[in-house]
Amino acid sequence: MAESDAINYQQSTINSLLFGIIQGATFEDLRKQSAQAIVDLDFDGYAVGGVSVGEPEEEMMRAVESTEPFLPRDKPRYAMGLGTPPQLLEMIARGMDMFDCVLPTRLARNGTAFTSTGTLNIKNAEFALDKRPIEEGCECSTCREFTRGYIRHLIKAEEILGLRLITVHNLHFYLDLMRQAGAAIESGAFEAFRKEFVANYKTRDVDVTVM
Repeated sequence: MAESDAINYQQSTINSLLFGIIQGATFEDLRKQSAQAIVDLDFDGYAVGGVSVGEPEEEMMRAVESTEPFLPRDKPRYAMGLGTPPQLLEMIARGMDMFDCVLPTRLARNGTAFTSTGTLNIKNAEFALDKRPIEEGCECSTCREFTRGYIRHLIKAEEILGLRLITVHNLHFYLDLMRQAGAAIESGAFEAFRKEFVANYKTRDVDVTVM
């Protein structure tokens, strides 16, 4: 290995964290057993796996709740494969720090955009002449420069740009939601922020189909 390659490898190793994954389906005893065994191995962080795989949402929440008490408070917690915007806030309320999900990009490919009050199917005829951005007040490049009507035109014309514009917006929406959650936590207002957001957000069946 050349000296430069060795340095790059060392840097990438230093910047990488190894997470242990807790399993156990919806069984509290198995979650506890898995969490205790994985934590004993002293990983850099801990992931809650095997959730959001088709089980009812309340069972998913219980799986996280039964795992969280056994995770160290001084190491990051990662909820794998989640989720809708309300689910992310509910997971934060249950002690999770990190997430990953295909929803922002997968739904964008179907013409679906996220907003603070739920999703919009931009392919719908109601948006044909709509001159508003996907979401009023959004600072993403899509909302600053393009209207719902134009994006719908691109999708109907099978121009890939339309799906890319929605993808940009959706990713910005998710990142901004996490920034807002972080600010609310720092100011001590997270619980009020969570309740208000979840109450105003309307979830459709298509929004939670990630398999």
